[in-house]
Amino acid sequence: MSVEQRQSARKILRAKAMLIMDGAGPVAARTIDVGPGGMSVVVAEPVQAGKQGKVLFELFFDGKANIIEAQVAVSHCIFSSAGFKVGLSFMRLDMAVTSAISKFMR
Repeated sequence: MSVEQRQSARKILRAKAMLIMDGAGPVAARTIDVGPGGMSVVVAEPVQAGKQGKVLFELFFDGKANIIEAQVAVSHCIFSSAGFKVGLSFMRLDMAVTSAISKFMR
């Protein structure tokens, strides 16, 4: 039985992303969902829980694409048929990113 760890609602988001963990090179990712507290992505190789870094992804709102960059920590990484599902918790979001995610969530 799994326990829901999310602290806030999420909205489906299917977009390309780039995951850059501290001490490692950039890794291509695909987003699954996003919310004010974090997001889920799929990557080809596993990522260690607890690692920190940043994620870059495109968010569409107000009729245009916006590039979002956010500091993240890996909460979990599990194998799935599509690759490795990685749960990311946002850390120290700046006001512009918080606002962008809020607009997308509406």
